[in-house]
Amino acid sequence: MTTVVEGPTALGPWLAPGRPLVGLDLGTKTIGVAVSDTRRSLATPLETLKRGKFAADAAALGALAAGRDACGFVLGLPRNMDGSEGPRAQASRAFARNLSRALGLPIALWDERLSTVAVEKALIAADSSRKRRAEVVDRMAAAHILQGALDRLAWAARSIEGEGGHG
Repeated sequence: MTTVVEGPTALGPWLAPGRPLVGLDLGTKTIGVAVSDTRRSLATPLETLKRGKFAADAAALGALAAGRDACGFVLGLPRNMDGSEGPRAQASRAFARNLSRALGLPIALWDERLSTVAVEKALIAADSSRKRRAEVVDRMAAAHILQGALDRLAWAARSIEGEGGHG
């Protein structure tokens, strides 16, 4: 089964209570990984995986998700600044389809424009060395992507709750 959806709110049917989401920042050489808490309110950078063959990457991500009892993934979708999708976005979509099929878990795509830039700026502001930035930027970008998706989920939940009894 392949379940790839646009945006985290489309994950609704798969969002089991008390189960976290895993955030992914897919690069050509690495995959940044972050995880949410069980209330899905806070994203925490976890690790950076060195990319290899797809089967090995999927197995590593599957073990990570299973070890945390995750209910799904949020994968950054690298759109162009004008919102269009180029080769990197298409590669991310293909990775999402293949990963969802391999693991049987849903994957929400989340616009990641400027996530790495935002993380780099924050790390520079925190006076991190170039070496330290290189070590953490991918997992920090994954946390940035996941936090954006978690914030969107929280906003959507508040919007739904706010509809009751006000009209």
